[in-house]
Amino acid sequence: MKWRGRRKSSNVEDRRGSSTGGKIAIGGGLIGLIIVLFQLFSGGDATEVLEQLQDQSGTTTEARELTAEEKELGDFSATVLADTEDVWHEIFQQNGSTYREPGMVLFSDAVRTACGGASAASGPFYCPADEKIYMDLSFFEALHTRFGAEKGDFAIAYVIAHEVGHHVQGLLGTMQQVRQLQQGMSTAEANQLSVALELQADFYAGLWAHHNREYLEEGDIGEAMSAASAVGDDAIQRRTSGRVVPDAFTHGTSQQRMEWFMKGYKTGELQSGNTFPSLGF
Repeated sequence: MKWRGRRKSSNVEDRRGSSTGGKIAIGGGLIGLIIVLFQLFSGGDATEVLEQLQDQSGTTTEARELTAEEKELGDFSATVLADTEDVWHEIFQQNGSTYREPGMVLFSDAVRTACGGASAASGPFYCPADEKIYMDLSFFEALHTRFGAEKGDFAIAYVIAHEVGHHVQGLLGTMQQVRQLQQGMSTAEANQLSVALELQADFYAGLWAHHNREYLEEGDIGEAMSAASAVGDDAIQRRTSGRVVPDAFTHGTSQQRMEWFMKGYKTGELQSGNTFPSLGF
């Protein structure tokens, strides 16, 4: 992706290089990553999962200087967030509305959020309570080495755009409607709505890429597709348990995630992203 020398978002808070504990999510390393990837990859309402994962850890503070590579990743992430701001401001304006920009927090090891405490094992997520995206960028190395996604900067861009997609769902009221409908449902029924919510966020990520085509480079879309495939429910279940349980899906299959991203990328139309046809969203 062509990003150097371009505008960076002012809505980024970089907490990397310092880690503050208190209540933080347990399950570090691959086990924790698998648990949260399976339940809340790319955002949604993280409150319940994060509270379940909280551990009574003592408060610690640690500081270190960021490496040149870490600083560059931070600059890249801030540029991608700025691109999402430009695109969504335009789309909302075209539809007679006003876009409210989310914040993004870059952290290392652990972070406190309005949705609870989280460790690096949580992976990227969106917290609707404070309208912020939380990213430990070391996640992407694990996504490559542990889950087989292609390595490249556009995998990061895809995930940021997906998390922003959850923010858009909050602004449009979709997320709130889904959470209300899920109350009183069976687990399998509620999971179907969670899948639709995640697939729509994938569509929104593709929609952003469509409107950001002037900055794309050869191979970028392939990197996004590889990341989407790596975190499909079926792919994660096969890697972790060796079997696939469709009723337990919460984010969609690899094929579904890739298809909805590409639908957003090809159409570039907000109205084409209805993953809830039976609900009339």
